[in-house]
Amino acid sequence: MSVFTERPRLLLSAFAMNTTSHILGGQWRHPAAEQHRFNDLRLWTDLARTLEEAKFDALFLADVVGLYGNHGGGWSSHVERGLQVPANDPLVLQSALAASTEHLGLALTSSVVQAHPFQFARQLSTLDHLSGGRVAWNIVTSVLENSFRNFGNDGLVEHDSRYDWADEYLEVCYKLWEGSWDDGALVQDKATGRHADPSKVHKINHLGPRYSVEGPHLVAPSPQRTPLLFQAGSSGRGQHFAAANAEAAFLFAPNVEYARKTTASVRALARTLGRRDEDIKFFAGLSFVVGSTEAEVRSKQAELDEYLDLDMIVAHIGGGIGVDLGGLPLDTTLGDVRTDGARGVLEALFASVPGGNPTIADVARYRAYNQQIAGTPEQIVDQLESWQEAGVDGINIINQTIPGSYQDFIDGVLPELRRRGLAQTDYRPGTLRDKLFGEGPLLPRRHRAAAHRGAFAEALDPVTAG
Repeated sequence: MSVFTERPRLLLSAFAMNTTSHILGGQWRHPAAEQHRFNDLRLWTDLARTLEEAKFDALFLADVVGLYGNHGGGWSSHVERGLQVPANDPLVLQSALAASTEHLGLALTSSVVQAHPFQFARQLSTLDHLSGGRVAWNIVTSVLENSFRNFGNDGLVEHDSRYDWADEYLEVCYKLWEGSWDDGALVQDKATGRHADPSKVHKINHLGPRYSVEGPHLVAPSPQRTPLLFQAGSSGRGQHFAAANAEAAFLFAPNVEYARKTTASVRALARTLGRRDEDIKFFAGLSFVVGSTEAEVRSKQAELDEYLDLDMIVAHIGGGIGVDLGGLPLDTTLGDVRTDGARGVLEALFASVPGGNPTIADVARYRAYNQQIAGTPEQIVDQLESWQEAGVDGINIINQTIPGSYQDFIDGVLPELRRRGLAQTDYRPGTLRDKLFGEGPLLPRRHRAAAHRGAFAEALDPVTAG
């Protein structure tokens, strides 16, 4: 049992996807699982209300816009087993959940490959207005070749070039969100009929390698202007991107020491850019098996293992790193695999086993068990304190079943977290950024996006500039 010390609370997010089978393949077959009802809005509104009642910080929806790479020479097994296909649009779902909740953060994944930044910025600003400032964007560059082909590209763009693409994509969004409308531009004076002050609304006239965007932004500033920014890249290039942009970073860490190394590295990079350690909140992706006794934990674990599809987990990871692992013996080592896929995932795989050369069996165990904490509530919270000591600020809870995995955590682990002062009992007022950082609704001036705030005020008068 840990000795109680003064600690910050742990941030809590539910990690899910509007699909049947997300991370832990096969669990949708469990008798208590309801995620096969992913097309039913009531499944998600019920979950969102449950999370809000438990004072979770956010519901984080993952997404892909293509099939995973081949497994066993093709993609038919992905469809047959439901490996994130079919998958619905999280932006549409979060729009519906905004009407069902009042405080819960609404995080959604969107890749730079799938939407033009002018249109996407408009959608996020609209959702931020309608939710009262509760939107977060998980910025991804996509790792699936099929995703790029679905949007007119010849194939997967080289790893670092994808981040160059994302840098410009964000620059366009930042200009629209932060600079296109000055504070006080929207007047709405019924007596005079003056709706907005045109001298405070600006075209951005962005011209870059990939995008040409004139503007202005068609949405007046939302409560947060820029939504809260999540990012999940953990490669070297991804860490630099996170240091410059992320307010929340999502880790798939195989162990506490890997988390400690990654959080320290990103925060050190952020300091070189004038940011503070506390400007980035790290969320570790973890699943849980909760029992009141160790015997109950073993029983629950055995039951979940009956439905776990390890080959599907191998297909998920292999498809993400661009390597077909299907049909190979489980003791096959990954060796010196190099890929333009998810390099951070590959690095975590190598770090997950002693000697750094995992087998395919290790790949399956990495996702199924290395990121799982099983135990009584006291044992689980003891381990969560170790993750916190490694620089982790919160957990993104991976589900085996919906809603059961979250209900088990709420009923079992949450009371112990609160007993130790590690979980909130009520929401702080304000936007999602207010709730997590307590420094107001907008990005701080030390974030790169803030440089665009007021940057277009010296532009030509919009009435004469055309």
